[in-house]
Amino acid sequence: MTDSENGKKRPNANYKLSKPDNAAVPPQDELNFYYNREHRLAKAPKDVQDLYKEKKSMRFGFLGILVADPPRKIMFFTIILMCLLIWLLSFLGFITSPFNLDGNLVSISASFYEDTTIVVINKKLKGMNAYTGAVDIAISVPLSAAQEDAAAQDENNLPVFYHRIFFSLDKEEHYTVVVPFESPELLIVLQTEKKSIKVKAPVKSID
Repeated sequence: MTDSENGKKRPNANYKLSKPDNAAVPPQDELNFYYNREHRLAKAPKDVQDLYKEKKSMRFGFLGILVADPPRKIMFFTIILMCLLIWLLSFLGFITSPFNLDGNLVSISASFYEDTTIVVINKKLKGMNAYTGAVDIAISVPLSAAQEDAAAQDENNLPVFYHRIFFSLDKEEHYTVVVPFESPELLIVLQTEKKSIKVKAPVKSID
């Protein structure tokens, strides 16, 4: 039933409840939306601002991975510092790495005790095919180039001590050699039938 059928009109018949889709909207009725992204981010918390910051793309590289963040940088430079310290201690003679002499791991140290220079040679068996037999030892004093030329002209001025030890199949062996001269540093040569090693050993004073 409609209003026309009853002959009556609705109270709000003259009021338009909606406008058609193609109806023109007056400028004063338009809704304006104002959005400024930078203004909103400026008032946002720091964590939110960091999320919206543009990060530079990192090039792929081994060094870039090692120093990608502060903890990795600290670890990287700590490792570098430790390597330099170990190298320096080894260069000064405080740390001696074992030398491979024909299948035997040999470490050499020298000390000065009660007016006597003592050289200690420690041997560890590396494998069953390691050399066994006589090992000739020559102990001298490291010389500069000028001193070497003078020593070549007069070999009597060069102190050299010769000795011989024997390697067996024991896993560990220790040898002690007393040197008949004093020097803050010794040049020690160990030689088997096929191979030889040359070691500079600082002489540590033992009180």
